[in-house]
This record gives sequence, C-alpha cells and structure tokens, in this order.
Amino acid sequence: MSKKKSYQTVGELFCGPGGGGIGSSLAKFENENIQVGIRHVWATDIDPDSCKTYERNISRYESEHLGINEKVDVKLADVNDEEIDLTDSKQFPYVDGLLFGFPCNDFSIVGESKGLSGKFGPLYKHGISILNRKDKPKWFLAENVGGLSSANEGKALTQITKEMIEAGYTITAHKYKFEEYGIPQARHRIIIVGFRNDLNLCFKVPAPSMQLTSVKEALSNIPTDATHQELTKQSKTVIERLQHIKPGQNAWNTNLPDHLKLNVAKTRLSHIYKRLNPDKPSYTVTGSGGGGTHMYHWDEPRALTNRERARIQTFPDWFEFVGSKESIRKQIGMAIPPEGIRIICNAILDTIYKKEYDSVKANIKIDKQ
Repeated sequence: MSKKKSYQTVGELFCGPGGGGIGSSLAKFENENIQVGIRHVWATDIDPDSCKTYERNISRYESEHLGINEKVDVKLADVNDEEIDLTDSKQFPYVDGLLFGFPCNDFSIVGESKGLSGKFGPLYKHGISILNRKDKPKWFLAENVGGLSSANEGKALTQITKEMIEAGYTITAHKYKFEEYGIPQARHRIIIVGFRNDLNLCFKVPAPSMQLTSVKEALSNIPTDATHQELTKQSKTVIERLQHIKPGQNAWNTNLPDHLKLNVAKTRLSHIYKRLNPDKPSYTVTGSGGGGTHMYHWDEPRALTNRERARIQTFPDWFEFVGSKESIRKQIGMAIPPEGIRIICNAILDTIYKKEYDSVKANIKIDKQ
C-alpha cells in the first residue's frame, strides 16, 4: 500500500536566490502512513536575478522530485510599493507556512547598525502583516543576522518578537551557529519559529550534531563540468600578496613586504585577503565588497569561484544561478545555507506531526510582556 503524500504550502518574502526555498523543499516527514513535504506557492524579491534563479531552481526541483508541475509564482517587486498588498489573498494566496529572511543591512555588526531606524530595519513589518491576516499561516520561520539581538540596545529584537506574539503565535528564538550543524562555514544567524496559538504547538531547537565539516572537505570532488567555475582575474600584486599570506591569515596579521601592504586604515573586516584554513569551517561568505573580500583558497593564490562559495553555503551542485559573475557572488553571499534551513524545517514538520527529536534549550529569552 502506497503512502499518502501531503504538503505544507509555503510563501516566501525576501526570497533571494532560494537558499530558504531549496532548503525547505529538501525537508520531509515520513511515517508508516504518510509522506509530507514542503511546496512553494509564491515568493517575492526586489532583485531580478534572484527571482530568476529562484524560479528556475525551485520550480524545477518540485517538478522533478515532488511531482508538482505548477511553477512557483515568483514576483519581482518592492514590498514597499503601493500596488503590493500582502494582506490581499488574491495577490498572495493563503499558505500554511511563511518564510521571511528580512533584510539584515541595518542589523549587521559591520556598517552603521541603524537597527529599526534604518532604511531596511522596518521591513520585518511586511512579514508581520501576513501573520495578522485573517487567513494567517499556521507557522512561520523568520531569519536575520546575529547582530539583531544587540541592535537598538536589544530593543529591536524585543519589538519584533512582541509583534509576532501579538499576531497570535507561540515563538521560539535561537541564535544558530551553523558550523555546529555540519555546515562548512562559521555563519551565525538568529532564527525565530512560530506556531499559531490555536495549534498548541511549541517549537524546540534541533540539537546540533557538533560534527564540524572542514572547507577542504566541502570543496572536494567538484565535478569537472560544474557551472560557475569561472576564475576571478587578479593582478600580479594580489597574487604575490596572497603568496605571502598563510592559510587562516589575512592582510593584517601577516608580515607583508612594504610594497604589498595595504595603504588603507585597518577595518573591522578581519577577512581582507584572508585565506581559508583547510582544516576548519570557512569564515562567513559575504555577498559583496571591494578588493580583498572575495574569499581566498588556502593552497592556490586565487579567489574562490562562485561554485566553491555555493558549496560552502551548501547549495547543491545542480543549482544554477542566473546573472553576471558579480550578481551571482552577491546572491550566494546573501543567501541562508540551504542545509541549515532543511534541518530546521525538518524539525518544524516533526513538531506538526508530533514526532520527538533531539533538541536543545533556546538561547534567546523571549520577553512576553
């Protein structure tokens, strides 16, 4: 007797290229009677290349692996535009779950850290507007940088979680260190999971495996026909500089000859011309930046290719990005690691179907006042 197939439907704000999209698509729950997956109904982002990447890969995966032949409705849109109404179920149909990795620019420790007073800080409210709809989702997953916990002296996170609770959700907030979950990258993110109060469900943080994956392991055996393997053109000076920098070191903590030293003030970015340590997880993949921020191989004096960056982010090798080389670099760096989202979405499905799993206590206290 074949198992019944079922799906949790999902919508996604600020979807980017699909780190959360493909990560949630890979999640599943299964017992002797039923097989449950996650399928995407709609998604939206302001970046044209990200939208094209998302539609190409998420729709293809759901067609080939889930047997769903309806393409995801990916909307290229600025959610601040007046014609975009997230409360309109015709524009944005009901979904069981909402994913929203609201823009992190104003919460990052790198930069001005304006928090809720910045241009991007208030964008979380668009997710809250969906949580306040009459046909509100059963659950949501919201993601942001670790700096969110200290933005506005801690008041930003308190305000955001307060509005989530007022919308009618029981929430769990946790700062995940993704390298502890086997992801080959030291990437720390705050993720808030909420369940609608009437479901009487409370999310538990999945326990980390604590099995570290080195960047050397992550970048091994890349297929010879893999896409996005174009090398970055580098000057002789950059190549010579890299040859003086040992694995794990950067332009600031190594003794460079005078003609190779940087004629700029030392910045807060410790990864300027930093070469990877092959025996450890990578430092955080970033989406943009000037010279010296491209991430550098531990053995060869060169920047990583986009496919190598995608490997560190745990995108599957078949995942094909759309856009120029720099656009793809930005998409990869801004994404959430798919494997991290798969693990968390697996736990969400287990919670819905009341399956026990190993968990740890959430490390962020929620002020319920």
